Amino acid sequence: MIDCGLDWLGKLKRVDPSAIVLTHAHPDHAWGLKRGASCPVYTPEKTWQELGHYPIKDRHVIKERAPTKICGITFEAFPVEHSVLSPAVGYRVNAGRACIFYAPDLIFIHERSPALKDVQVYIGDGATVTRSFIRKRGKTLIGHAPVRTQLTWCQKEGVPRAIITHCGSEIVNGDEGEIAAKIRAMAAERRVEVRIAYDGMKVKL
Repeated sequence: MIDCGLDWLGKLKRVDPSAIVLTHAHPDHAWGLKRGASCPVYTPEKTWQELGHYPIKDRHVIKERAPTKICGITFEAFPVEHSVLSPAVGYRVNAGRACIFYAPDLIFIHERSPALKDVQVYIGDGATVTRSFIRKRGKTLIGHAPVRTQLTWCQKEGVPRAIITHCGSEIVNGDEGEIAAKIRAMAAERRVEVRIAYDGMKVKL
């Protein structure tokens, strides 16, 4: 299971994960672990520093750019720009011949080319479709890259498919058909196939 937000608090038995991997410590990604976890939890050291008071017994550190095998699946953490207080990573995930990149919150990937090399599906940030959601905190940028920008990354790095998740109000409250058509048109211009994620979605690679 990747990320465990506050809406999962007290509900983990429903999915009974073998392991949990976290991208960062924001409430909608990590606060479902406030009461602990019955399985191993993996995350970068900077995230553990924020979650040090959580009653998690089986803790593991994922080092950035060091492939780590978890339950037979290889995770490689790439730093992404998103938050000053809660540094985030995206994960390059390999299982057999399948390779995806998962980054639900980001402005940019620090090492984009190696992160997306030979990736079959990019799973990215749906906070905003085209408008800027990037702000400055001091000299550091924080926030979210638009879907349009992420589709351009896929085009440049040769990623054929994208799934948009972690959707913001523009997608959630908008007209579903219109928003989907708009995103598909942007993707078609970049020769990328795109879908908006939904609960229970399954993807074949």
